[in-house]
Amino acid sequence: MVKNSSTKKILSNLYLIIIFLFLYLPIIVLIVYSFNKSKYGGLWTGFTLQWYEQLFKDKSIISSLYNTFLVAIMASIVSTVIGTLASIGIHSMRPKNKNIMLNMSYISMINPDIVIGVSLLSLFSLFHFLKLGYLTLILAHITLCVPYVVFAVLPKLQQLNPNLAEAAQDLGATPIQTFFKIILPEIKPGIISGIIMSFTLSLDDFIVSFFTTGSGISTLSIKVYSMTKRGVSPKINALTSLMLLVIVTLMVVIQIRSNKSEEKL
Repeated sequence: MVKNSSTKKILSNLYLIIIFLFLYLPIIVLIVYSFNKSKYGGLWTGFTLQWYEQLFKDKSIISSLYNTFLVAIMASIVSTVIGTLASIGIHSMRPKNKNIMLNMSYISMINPDIVIGVSLLSLFSLFHFLKLGYLTLILAHITLCVPYVVFAVLPKLQQLNPNLAEAAQDLGATPIQTFFKIILPEIKPGIISGIIMSFTLSLDDFIVSFFTTGSGISTLSIKVYSMTKRGVSPKINALTSLMLLVIVTLMVVIQIRSNKSEEKL
């Protein structure tokens, strides 16, 4: 009996190792070969930082980096404001209307990105005065991110004691004062998670950006895609490694903040 249990434990651990290798080995290889002297991926010739140096000297990549962060910052801020207000509105609805709005938000989240990209492109084409560019790109990313903010803030609103807001208003506080003094501090962890999540989604998006950007404006994901058409350059390895570092850092921040908020509860 003991032998069978130990065998099962070994097999389960081996299974987990295989799964993690399957998931993370390509990423590890990509990071390692971003420091490879050779231009060819299959041949290791020594350690170097030249591809990172060339990466930061490439003006087109720096321009794409600027566009990516500009769009991500603008989209995450606006989508967080809209998503927070929407979650407050949904929370105050009657159960039937609340379920309808939640289901509509779920549909937006589970929709394939290509459907969102094509539908937004069709929508923007109806407005002849609206040319594809920064504005359409930011609007598209806001549309993509808002549902995630809603579902980040809504649980914090559900944990909020409704008597606090009523007590504040009974003591003479205006609705605006009640929001900023009572509600906002309580839902702040959800708002921070929402803005970080929105920033990460915008930073990482390719499909929606591809359909809604204008000529001459490219984000990092679009730039990487265009670079891969000419073959896999070590600069792509360096660029994707840096993007991975940013995304992992943001996810670690989200996890730390969520753990702290759980400890407070």
